Amino acid sequence: MTGVPASAAGGSPGAKSATSAPGAPGAPSAPGDAKPVRGGKLGAAAVNQASLWNIANILTMVRLVLVPGFVVLMLMDGGYDPVWRAWAWAAFAVAMITDIFDGHLARTYNLVTDFGKIADPIADKAIMGSALICLSYLGDLPWWVTAVILGRELGITLLRFVVIRYGVIPASRGGKLKTLAQGTAVGMYVLVLEGPLATLRFWVMAVAVILTVVTGLDYVRQAIVLRRRGIAERQAAAEGAEG
Repeated sequence: MTGVPASAAGGSPGAKSATSAPGAPGAPSAPGDAKPVRGGKLGAAAVNQASLWNIANILTMVRLVLVPGFVVLMLMDGGYDPVWRAWAWAAFAVAMITDIFDGHLARTYNLVTDFGKIADPIADKAIMGSALICLSYLGDLPWWVTAVILGRELGITLLRFVVIRYGVIPASRGGKLKTLAQGTAVGMYVLVLEGPLATLRFWVMAVAVILTVVTGLDYVRQAIVLRRRGIAERQAAAEGAEG
């Protein structure tokens, strides 16, 4: 067990009122000695054990399972039936929502696992990539748009691995805004829209593409700066060791 307050661990009232000398085994901590676990009993349980089958990983698995289901729904009856497309949109929306919640839960309740680190980005790119490819295959979205978005996502992922020896490129606000714009635009294209809404989704996708390119270039800049800094620090350390 970790140092979880008795109130969070479900201790009895008698245990809470027991007194003992400071520092003695089982003695209650001073108010400022320990931080309360965020989330009460759920937070305490998560701190004690972050297993593979935690809620964050389960949501990631749900998102992975939704990918083939989404593709089937998109392509049912030739891919142009408004009802099937509405169901496909629902699957896509659930995937996007679980993407928000699994990351929040993992960080809040310390549920980060090696599986989650690998599966989460795969699930993100799988649902977005399948949606873009389906839309281009059906002729609703130009192939160059799909190529730009997927090329950027795969390129930045590879770039992160290349420069990881020098440090980690943090997610930026622009990157989060890009993700929101992409999800909104693709979701609007999945639905069968006409009139002003069809025009609106064109402009939303245009914004998403611009943000995709701009944030991608910014990541490249950050990677170059990070690599140069890392090389300079290594050279300085080597010179200091020789001196």
